[in-house]
Amino acid sequence: MSQGHVHYEVADGIATILFDRPAARNAMTWRMYDELSAACAEISVDPNVLVAVFRGVGGEAFVAGTDIEQFTTFSSGDDGLNYEQRIDAVVDKLERVPVPTIAVVEGWCTGGGLILAAACDFRVATTTARFGAPMARTLGNCLSIANMRRLVAAFGVSNAKRLLMAAESIDAATCHQLGFVHDCVAQTTLDETVVNFCTRLKTHAPATMWAAKESIRRIIAEGSAQADDLIQSCYGSEDFREGVASFLSKRPANWGPRQPEMNNVET
Repeated sequence: MSQGHVHYEVADGIATILFDRPAARNAMTWRMYDELSAACAEISVDPNVLVAVFRGVGGEAFVAGTDIEQFTTFSSGDDGLNYEQRIDAVVDKLERVPVPTIAVVEGWCTGGGLILAAACDFRVATTTARFGAPMARTLGNCLSIANMRRLVAAFGVSNAKRLLMAAESIDAATCHQLGFVHDCVAQTTLDETVVNFCTRLKTHAPATMWAAKESIRRIIAEGSAQADDLIQSCYGSEDFREGVASFLSKRPANWGPRQPEMNNVET
């Protein structure tokens, strides 16, 4: 089967990125991931691009994850770690694209495709689209912490567990109610909806939109999976001891100066 391509073109301030492997529901190959990375780099340095639209070819799927054939060479957990790190790098580049990004979803959006859609700023979907991450029922693999963060931020804890543990798919209408899908429309009005949305975004201040999306990205990304250093710093501080003492003495706390370790805490 073809290795597929990710096509990139720009017209009238709109970059269009097409996932082109319809015979495999646009499942991503290494070449496609590399081409997606290159397209994101192009968008980031082209001042003429005001909005970027990501879409699958064929109408049957946005992206149906990573091509499973590529996992047949894996022989250890290290292979999985290297794979997740490689995918993280591509998704991170997509998430950092400095213009509004829109995932246009027809049909299935699953696995790695769901992650790519979640990394975009907005999702416009047909009423027949479905979103899922059925790895607990199919491959038996898992996601990186970075991609778990994206799904929890997009769906909330309960629905992330529904996707990942119960391996349920969620329809576009429900995703619209959850706020994950911006517009849920009939197939016949999909193109018009996307064009109108792009036209509206193109009239907004690029600096304001960039500041908003980058600020939100940082807020979400700084929810570190490890916070032991912060806990140790607080409970081991003079502030904590003073707080306990002042509370028990029923007096205002006399906080001391900022501790030196606070200047270099990793988050």
